[in-house]
Amino acid sequence: MAKRKTSPAKSSEESSLTQAAEEYTVLARRYRPQGFADLVGQEPVAQALVNALSSNRVAHAYLFTGARGVGKTSTARILAKALNCEQGPTTTPCNECELCRSIASGEDIDVLEIDGASNRGIDEIRNLRGNVQYRPSRARYKIYIIDEVHMLTKEAFNALLKTLEEPPPHVKFIFATTEVQKIPVTILSRCQRFDFAGIGMQKIVERLKQLVAGEGLKADEEALTMIARRAAGSMRDAQSLLDQLLAFGGDRLTAEQVHQLLGTANEDRVAEIAAAVLEPDPKRALDLVGKAADEGLQLGEVLDQLIEYWRDLMVAHCTGLEDQVLSQSGPRRETLLKQAQTLELDTILAGLDVLATTKNRMRNTSHGRVVLEMALVRLCRLEHLVSLSQLAQALSQDGSSAPAKSRAVPVRPPGSQESEKKKELNEGGDNDSPQTPLVAETVNLIWSQVLSQVGPILANELKKAKDVAIFGPNSLAIRFPPGYNLDENQYLDQTRVARIEQLLHKITGQACSLRIESSSGPISAENSSGAIAEEPETSQSRSRRSRAEAMQQPLVTRAMEVLGAQIVQMDDGFGSAPSVVTEERPDTTETEED
Repeated sequence: MAKRKTSPAKSSEESSLTQAAEEYTVLARRYRPQGFADLVGQEPVAQALVNALSSNRVAHAYLFTGARGVGKTSTARILAKALNCEQGPTTTPCNECELCRSIASGEDIDVLEIDGASNRGIDEIRNLRGNVQYRPSRARYKIYIIDEVHMLTKEAFNALLKTLEEPPPHVKFIFATTEVQKIPVTILSRCQRFDFAGIGMQKIVERLKQLVAGEGLKADEEALTMIARRAAGSMRDAQSLLDQLLAFGGDRLTAEQVHQLLGTANEDRVAEIAAAVLEPDPKRALDLVGKAADEGLQLGEVLDQLIEYWRDLMVAHCTGLEDQVLSQSGPRRETLLKQAQTLELDTILAGLDVLATTKNRMRNTSHGRVVLEMALVRLCRLEHLVSLSQLAQALSQDGSSAPAKSRAVPVRPPGSQESEKKKELNEGGDNDSPQTPLVAETVNLIWSQVLSQVGPILANELKKAKDVAIFGPNSLAIRFPPGYNLDENQYLDQTRVARIEQLLHKITGQACSLRIESSSGPISAENSSGAIAEEPETSQSRSRRSRAEAMQQPLVTRAMEVLGAQIVQMDDGFGSAPSVVTEERPDTTETEED
């Protein structure tokens, strides 16, 4: 079969495209920093290294640690050029000599860049130890740059220890890692450590402007701000994303093009969803999410934007808008401030918690839209939710109804609960509510009133009681059936007993005592004179006695009053003072004989 001939013009065009593709180098490599002055966001590290070079105090081993894309490897190469430059050692490598160019391209035979992930075994470190004794072939120093050094095995680290502590004078080590916590302390103690911080968003934006200008293109500042925010402190991530967007956007990069490529929603869309949630209008919020999904937006990205919006609400509520970096810009900031002022801080924080939890759930499910919609509906109902502290307060008050809305609960000063209880006891016989004497005819009526006022949790337990009867003047007894498997120790909770006796006092107008019985007999058996009925000493009785003694301690009592705590478990020997062994000494007093 004859081969198809291509026209000369088409063949020339294809070859030029192939050549351009082969020669193209990404922005992150073409604009890599070549000197200490070019490092963006790492000025403290650069200054420390410059001072070390100026004063001839260069260490034999350095450890550069920090997040990805913040300049660790670039700084290592700059330091290597500063040490081996033909005009050096110098703080400003020339970048013109053969040594500087070969180091910058990673091809110098005396500056060895080793990948710790693929050269992590003890055999590779043995080869390194065997080669360090040889002097560099043409440079001043032989420099080993080990990237991701935390990937080395424990045996490899141990084999490196002696060489790292006392290397030959012509050898320098530079380690780089993103997980410094995985490096043994023995290695850390032999290195000078420099922590590379995340790069600020504004510094990333300024650097991206330089790159766009260097490429002869244009970009909206809003688009560059979105790229910098997405990079999360990583200059390399920002440059890689910019490279991708420049290829997508043509001569001018706009914010709308960034949204299209990343699948994110514009600020107006995010603000509209947030406004629907805060109104609250769950129907409108769900309609907006459905519209975003139909338009092909990534719901995970939309969720990230909502998290940033709620973070803006928190910042605006706490500090206002001045000198704050927010995801919203322009007139939307004023709307954001008004929304933050109408909300309570606890409500905003609860919303942030819901969104962050939703982010974790979305990673592990294929029903991302359902999870996001559920989160938005939950946010719409935040005002109707009740916090645990409010629930505990509602249960401790008369009646079982909880507050309808989530409002801040006033903090009571210490001792106020005790004073309120005493006030209720003192005023129990003088209130305007009708009082019912505790007699056989009224016992069921009084008990039903107790159940209605004691709170739902305790009422559900007390409803399981089989018999309620009077065993003495102003004395009530309740008995649980044999099949009720509630732990006996819970019956002895003095807070619960005191709560029921307080309600009996309020209903009857008289001080009443309560006795609780189970299938094994009386648990707290008080007779009419107030004496505790004797029972044989058993492990259960000892446990009850220990719990009763523990509840007399001020610290335990205070915890139960302030926090609403209960004794769940007691270790053996709690509350008992350690025995002091005294050594008996013989009486050495001498007596004189008459």
